[in-house]
Amino acid sequence: MEILQSLPKPTKVEQEIAQKSYHQLNHILKNIHSSEAEIEIQETQKKIRVPLRALQLLEQILKAMSQGRIISIIPMATEITTQKASEILGCSRPHIVKLLEDGKIKYTKVGRHRRILYEDLINYKNLLKKNQKNHLIEIMHLDEESGLYDS
Repeated sequence: MEILQSLPKPTKVEQEIAQKSYHQLNHILKNIHSSEAEIEIQETQKKIRVPLRALQLLEQILKAMSQGRIISIIPMATEITTQKASEILGCSRPHIVKLLEDGKIKYTKVGRHRRILYEDLINYKNLLKKNQKNHLIEIMHLDEESGLYDS
């Protein structure tokens, strides 16, 4: 599957359409009790069957578009380069290589090139965020104990 990248930010008109469609689809999905549904394209009167999960993904896309957010779809089994991983984490490529060699992120080698599963990189990123949050909470507790918040 192709990775869709650099999609433009939704226009105001697209945001409004997405918001209306999101609410309608959200309501409809609550009433679907099978693993697939049939949808009709009004302009062509063609009906197609789609998996329920595809409609749930469309719901998430519409919600993000209605908020003016840029959409990117990446299959979870996608392997990415160390350069792309560094862009996603916002760090240097040599730092990514060090993380890989230290065993902090799983990877495979294709010849001389390292490849990282997108899912593994996102799991590492989420772990970083969780650790950062825990450290901030710890700092806040220390500040409270030392009386920095007392008036």
